[in-house]
Amino acid sequence: MANEISDETIDYVSILAKLELSEEEKEQAKKDMGRMLDYIDLLNELDTQGVEPMSHVFPVKNVFREDIVTNGDAKEEMLANAPQKKDGSYMVPKTFA
Repeated sequence: MANEISDETIDYVSILAKLELSEEEKEQAKKDMGRMLDYIDLLNELDTQGVEPMSHVFPVKNVFREDIVTNGDAKEEMLANAPQKKDGSYMVPKTFA
């Protein structure tokens, strides 16, 4: 394993992640993080000349629909259920004196 993780790094990461790790868990985390970094090093060795960068693995398309009003102006219907109304608006109790 070329990437050795220090105890200080594990302590720092555990603080950031708000984890309390036992000594066994710290040793396992060191091994796991080392293996992850080794794998990243392996990926860095790949020849990526001519490979187009991409932001997503799958094609992304806009799935939103057009914003078309279908129910029209229902102001009078909504105000019909209001306990109090004034000048075409709801009346509510004051919140500040």
